[in-house]
Amino acid sequence: MSGQREQRSPGGAPTGAGQSLCRLPANAYLPINRCNLPAVILGGLGFQQQPAPLYLDGVQALHRDLFERLQRLTDPLQRQQQFIDYLDVHFCLDDPEAAGYVAGASGRPKATWRRTLRGWLFDTDSREGAVMKAWVESRFGLLPRYHRGSIRDFSGDTYRGYLEARARGLYNTNALEAQLDLLYSFCQYELAQSGAEPLYLYRGINRAEALEQVGVNGAGQPVVLLTNLNSFSRELERASEFGDRVMRVQVPRQKLVCHDSLFPGLLKGEGEHLVIGGLYAIEDWVL
Repeated sequence: MSGQREQRSPGGAPTGAGQSLCRLPANAYLPINRCNLPAVILGGLGFQQQPAPLYLDGVQALHRDLFERLQRLTDPLQRQQQFIDYLDVHFCLDDPEAAGYVAGASGRPKATWRRTLRGWLFDTDSREGAVMKAWVESRFGLLPRYHRGSIRDFSGDTYRGYLEARARGLYNTNALEAQLDLLYSFCQYELAQSGAEPLYLYRGINRAEALEQVGVNGAGQPVVLLTNLNSFSRELERASEFGDRVMRVQVPRQKLVCHDSLFPGLLKGEGEHLVIGGLYAIEDWVL
């Protein structure tokens, strides 16, 4: 033995041996999805470091009229109202009967993108939380790693509970996943208008050792696998309310589904950002 001490990352893993393990595990993604990049790419560490444009299949073509209208507006508040009005009309959100709902019959016309988003913010393990995770799974091909418990066994009770909540949340709704497609696409449109670069966001953790670490990167930073949809905050103080340790992560704007300033008054999480998961290097533990 040389007597030299083994160099370790902030997460405790050796900096040399772990680097080759920084790849998305096969049980964390699907072989197909509904966007322009495969899940193994967009969920990988390389995407965090060098992101590329991310588009959902068919959204720009199917809703070309919306994006042409948005391009004619220079005021962000007007664009926000245009987006809300477009969804209200396109999906008949203010007139469920026009969408085919019959009074007294089974159906969930109130299960809209707004209610689903609020449900997520109230409880990420709620029925609405399962819908949001299912939407990420369907569109981006990344599987949930947590819903009311850790999901590793896809034949286990926890995963079956997630499937049941997902089914209940999507049953008899008015193209709810298509509404969420537009939410993501509008968020990306607005971020592109502002020229937003990758963001540094914070997430509070009560048990840092429970994070699913897969290795370390070349800088010795721990690389963790996050579940397919996560809540982060741009405010350190806000993030610290949700855990005794707070990690800082660089998040590509392409992985933002929604954020609090996209719809002032709708998201009241004070810096809340909904972030698509996958592999992330932890820049630092700030608390």
